[in-house]
Amino acid sequence: MSELATLALDVGGTKIAAGLIGADGTLLYTATRPTRGDQGPEVVWAVVVELLGDVLAKAGGRVGAVGIGSAGPIDVNAGTVNPINIPGWRGFALRDRVAAAVPGVPVRLGGDGVCMALGEHRYGAGRGTRSMLGMVVSTGVGGGLVLDGAPFHGRTGNAGHVGHVVVDADGEPCRCGGRGCVETISSGPAMVRWALANGWTPETAEADAKALAAAAEAGDPVARRAFRRGTDALAAMIASVAAVCDLDLVVIGGGVAKSGALLFDPLRAALSEHARLDFLTGLHVVPAELGGDAGLVGAAALATLV
Repeated sequence: MSELATLALDVGGTKIAAGLIGADGTLLYTATRPTRGDQGPEVVWAVVVELLGDVLAKAGGRVGAVGIGSAGPIDVNAGTVNPINIPGWRGFALRDRVAAAVPGVPVRLGGDGVCMALGEHRYGAGRGTRSMLGMVVSTGVGGGLVLDGAPFHGRTGNAGHVGHVVVDADGEPCRCGGRGCVETISSGPAMVRWALANGWTPETAEADAKALAAAAEAGDPVARRAFRRGTDALAAMIASVAAVCDLDLVVIGGGVAKSGALLFDPLRAALSEHARLDFLTGLHVVPAELGGDAGLVGAAALATLV
């Protein structure tokens, strides 16, 4: 297996990526397609088949293993996925269908958050750490855990869904059905909604997280408050997860994390207020290094774990 590249899939609600990853974690080839999740389950599956064919052709028809990272919820025991943003995939047997399309090699399924965390742990900002949380702060807030050097899946494969840690018991309803989840405060769209409701007037036609970050950088007081509010909620969540899991490190990627110091400076300041236990004083929060490739690289690493 070590002489053959690993085929990796990263299934998301907006796009699906596939790639070939070498034994040293090098991304040798990648291809992406729109998910087309609103067009029915078999249309989405056809996108996967097209990507598999593309990548297998580049590999000369031979790979050593297949790793799949999928948006969740998932069920690693059954090999099925139920991505919120792919309405037609309910109990979809993704692992078995990929195994039938790429016969003769092991196929392993994991959540996209744990794959991102594993990729960063092995080859990115988390190298050398023992226990870490990998997070994506973008249109949502997702995450995955690596504990004692190994990916932690939990009972069903959904451990690390940190976006649904409750930080405000009386807060806004969340799409998960709960209330006051960190995702309702700290995701890009949530920060934009709060800023618009509190008087922010964007200077561009599109009121999105990128425009909000630009306004905050320019000194807009409402935009800056939106970021501080979001980072304080993130810090409360991180402190809680770190206390439960005794973490060394938190690695954050995603679109909102691209705002750099605008996110990380107030987040670290807020974390110093929330994480006051002695064993949390060494906790560090750093930007991700692998960018959008972390999920593919981590899915490949997951596939080749002994």
